[in-house]
Amino acid sequence: MHDIVRDQLEDYMAGMASPEFYNHVNSCKPCRDEIAQMDEIAAVLRDLTPALGEVPLPSPGFYARVANTINEQKPVSPMAKLFSPGYLFFRRVAFASILLLAGLGTLLISREAEVDGADATAIMAEYDTTSSHAHTAEPDNLLVTLASYHQ
Repeated sequence: MHDIVRDQLEDYMAGMASPEFYNHVNSCKPCRDEIAQMDEIAAVLRDLTPALGEVPLPSPGFYARVANTINEQKPVSPMAKLFSPGYLFFRRVAFASILLLAGLGTLLISREAEVDGADATAIMAEYDTTSSHAHTAEPDNLLVTLASYHQ
C-alpha cells in the first residue's frame, strides 16, 4: 500500500478522501484491490453490529461473576494458600493446637512421674500419727502439711 492511501484511508472510510487519493486508487491496481478487501470487511462488520436499541443488557450480577472468575484464575503462591483465612487454614491451626496440647500434657505427666515422693500418698505416709493431736485438728494439720510440703 502506498503512502497516499495509508495516510488518507480513514478519510476514505469517512467519505472525505481527496481527489489525489481517488486518482491514485484508479491508477494503482494493488491499492485498489486492498481497498476493495477492506470495503468487504467493513460491510461484514456493519452487518454484524446491532442497532443501538437492539443491544441486550447484561443480567444482574454479570459483572460480579466476571470479576470473581478473574480473581479465581489468578495464580496464588503456595505460601499465600498456607496462611489464607479459609477452611484449610483453620483446620491446620486446630491440628497444631491439638498437637501442642498433647505435647505439653505428655511433658507434664512425665515430669510428675520423675519427682519421687511428691504425690499425696507419700506425704500422708510421712505424717506422724504417734504425736498427740487433738482429734479435730488432725485433718487441718494434714492439709497444712500437704500444702507446705517442698521437696
